[in-house]
Amino acid sequence: MPIENERKFVLRDPDGTLEATLAGMAGLRRFRIRQGYLDAPGLRIRAFEEAGQDVSYVFSYKRPVGDEVVEIETAMSGADFERLWRLRREALEKVRYEIAAGDCHWDVDFFKANDRTYFVLAECEMPEGQAEPPEPPSAIATRVAHRVGLGDERFTSKKLADPVHAAAMTALVAANRVDG
Repeated sequence: MPIENERKFVLRDPDGTLEATLAGMAGLRRFRIRQGYLDAPGLRIRAFEEAGQDVSYVFSYKRPVGDEVVEIETAMSGADFERLWRLRREALEKVRYEIAAGDCHWDVDFFKANDRTYFVLAECEMPEGQAEPPEPPSAIATRVAHRVGLGDERFTSKKLADPVHAAAMTALVAANRVDG
């Protein structure tokens, strides 16, 4: 069974230049993602667009099982995505930049409302069994504001889909009161 092994990092971007910096870097892939959550726990759908073209549609089941997170993803048609999109409970849009780093993979997500970024989160996907992520890539290393603790549900994409919740998390991080 596929086990997700990731660590999350809240990034600071007070001047709003990080996305442009990443866009100017060679070799990074950029995706616009529409993501919706269905009415059963752990079910989500996503549409990935690259360079203005729909690349893929994905149906996912993601749930904690003991100390692990099981994540099963399967491709779906655009027509099925649109059918299920009408049933979504929560939804979000984000722009993602992928950064390869050895046997790990970093995603930097810019959560959007009306094409304006309201939260920036990096995730390091690691091989199963690896306990600690490598140092963040240089493009984001100085932007790390907070390393999210394992299982901290406040920083799930589903929760961050709400800009009000994301603003509250931004304020906690800025005040260094996340763990309090």
